[in-house]
Order: sequence, then C-alpha cells, then structure tokens
Amino acid sequence: MTKGFSSLAFSGLFVAAVLVSAVGSRVAAQELPPNDYPTTARADYVYACMAVNGQNRANLDKCSCSIDEIAAILPYAEYEEAETLLSVGLKGGENVAWTHAPEFQEKVKNLRRAQVEGELRCF
Repeated sequence: MTKGFSSLAFSGLFVAAVLVSAVGSRVAAQELPPNDYPTTARADYVYACMAVNGQNRANLDKCSCSIDEIAAILPYAEYEEAETLLSVGLKGGENVAWTHAPEFQEKVKNLRRAQVEGELRCF
C-alpha cells in the first residue's frame, strides 16, 4: 500500500512540474521582444561576420554584439526582407531588376544603416 501511494505522489509531482514548466515557458515566450531574431538567423550572421573578420574569440564577441545591435534597431521581418532582397539581387539579370525599385532599396538601406551602427558600437 505504501508503494502505491508513493508512486501516486510521484505522478502528481511530475504532472505539477510539467504544468509549472509549461506555464513558465509560455510566460517567457510572451516576454520576448517583438523583433527577437531566431537563433539560426543570429548564428548565420555571426558565421558570415567571422568569415570576413577572422575566426577568433574576439571577433565572435564583436560579431555577436553586432547582430544584437541590429536586432535592437531593425525588426526581424524587415531584416529578413532586406537579406532576401540582397540575396536575390546577387543573381543579376533582368529577372531581378525589380529589386532595384526605390521601395526595396530603402529596405536594404535600413539594413545597411543598422549594420553600420552595429559595427560602430561593437568593433
């Protein structure tokens, strides 16, 4: 009889722990800023930044700081749009001429401004 009780008590504690964990993660998710960048986007930026500036600990810190500054300035949706425009524009040719329209170039300029700010503050 004692064995059954302790098993039941353990199950109850486990369920309570899962509920607390689920509620805690939901609260943490709500506290994130609206322009929080996904980890992969941050990692891609840091990886590319280090490829250009050197792969050492000092540049890891500087590149991480830089993407944090960009994220503080530019919402992720705008960052993603500008990165996509830059990527498509690299292909060249008539098919990507639309990326040179003023409204799209303004998005790219906003990204470039945020990158410069990140470099000024972190490098």
